[in-house]
Amino acid sequence: MTAPADAPQHERKRGSGARMVYEMLRDEILTLALPPGQPIDEVQLAERFGMSRTPIREALLRLAGEGLVQTLPNRSAIVAPLDLLNLSAYFDAVTLMYRVTTRLAARNRKDEDLARIRALQADYVRAVEAEDPLGMIALNRDFHAAIAEAGRNPYYAALTMRLLDEGRRILRIYYQSFNDRLPREYADEHEAIIDAIAAQDVALCDRLARAHADQIVRQIQSFFSRDRRDDVSLDPA
Repeated sequence: MTAPADAPQHERKRGSGARMVYEMLRDEILTLALPPGQPIDEVQLAERFGMSRTPIREALLRLAGEGLVQTLPNRSAIVAPLDLLNLSAYFDAVTLMYRVTTRLAARNRKDEDLARIRALQADYVRAVEAEDPLGMIALNRDFHAAIAEAGRNPYYAALTMRLLDEGRRILRIYYQSFNDRLPREYADEHEAIIDAIAAQDVALCDRLARAHADQIVRQIQSFFSRDRRDDVSLDPA
């Protein structure tokens, strides 16, 4: 059965409307254009995208599955809040997984693993040079996920990918703290990790992974602690 002639173009192909809404909202959430806690109105989104509410709901369900949207008891939705109170616990978990998975990759990696990790790093460097925050977020996730997969422990790999996905907005804050111009020395930290994995130097992998995580944590903590108050004069003109 063909779609009516006046049907929106992006609804004619089954699932394409939901995919488009998902991708656009995901990008807006990850870049913090839609801030944590922002209410999401299905009616407004349907009007914005020129489609029925069914693909809107499908997109929101997918985003909820990724932890980017939260459904409330009254069935409305909001952009998932950032749990700043538990940020230290999150950083502890990420640091531990970076160390464990990088150590395991050094022990268990194969040549094809190294090839994939190096290819992802090359793409990551290009995203850094292009000052592309969404590209950096996605490729950083894929880079560390590939290392976890090279360790050949599916439980550690699954936990690592869950943490990486959960931390995408935190990573956006990290890049934002550099105005999206990440210093090349921090991109090069990946290169050192790759070399240590290739050399199967487990102890060096542990140190480099710890240092890499620590650097990110320090930068984010520094960003949150900056004094952003406006110096408003109360003296009469």
